Amino acid sequence: MKIYNPKEWFKAVFYVTQSDTLKKLYPYLLLTSVFSGAVAYLELEFLNLSAKSWVNNITIVHSLLGFALSLLLVFRTNTAYDRWWEARKQWGSLTNVSRNLALKLNALLEDDDIALRHFYRKTIPMYSQSLFAFLRSDYTTFMLDENEHPELGDAFSRKKHGPNQVAALIFKKTNELYKNNKISGEQFLLLNNELEGLTNICGACERIKNTPIPHSYSTFIKKFIALYVATLPIGYVFSLGYFVILAVPFILYVLASLELIAEAIEDPFGNDFDDLPIEKMAENIKKHTQEVLHP
Repeated sequence: MKIYNPKEWFKAVFYVTQSDTLKKLYPYLLLTSVFSGAVAYLELEFLNLSAKSWVNNITIVHSLLGFALSLLLVFRTNTAYDRWWEARKQWGSLTNVSRNLALKLNALLEDDDIALRHFYRKTIPMYSQSLFAFLRSDYTTFMLDENEHPELGDAFSRKKHGPNQVAALIFKKTNELYKNNKISGEQFLLLNNELEGLTNICGACERIKNTPIPHSYSTFIKKFIALYVATLPIGYVFSLGYFVILAVPFILYVLASLELIAEAIEDPFGNDFDDLPIEKMAENIKKHTQEVLHP
């Protein structure tokens, strides 16, 4: 994720960034331009159709379907952004939970209990680091897939849930503090709320990672855009002439870009340009928790 100035117009308009959809759509735009030119030549020069032809009425269908397509794309992008923002809130909550757990343990533990302080200084940030690695792994990607994946090897099926292993270590050590009377029952319950928060955040991130937009919905939008754009030059060639060679690819660029943007942000835990910098967040959690739980 790159920090940028959203008020900067010149760079936003004229600079081509890594996430710019123009790079991805360039072959399709070129193909659409050639197709539009062929349709225009066929209708105007070869078939000699006039503006009074029934083909010209296809534009009415485009006007009706354009409204439906715009609603679908708005819903698509809003849903994708909700997933991105929900992921950001969950990692913000993980930061707060880690800090609160470190603050409470710093107050409850004795200053001279170096071993316990060292344990929590290591394991609390380890949870965010293991969650970061877990969300980027193939294990998370295919854990809900009904198909087998032998190409991933036997290690995939035997691999353990990393965040759960770290959370189990923290909870076990905290339970030992209660059993050894180093903390009271009320203090143990106070820490338990933060420990449960770690697992709840992990479950929420897994829900976002493992539940993409329904396949039928995603494929329908792509087919709708392709069919809509492919039929545009048939009707608009009478009012635009050979200008459809430029107009139709531009319409494809606008519609397809919205779909590509939604695809890019619906999985916020990847390595794309607009994905969340969860690796940097994990490093910040490590830095802040270790500052609190100093020996």
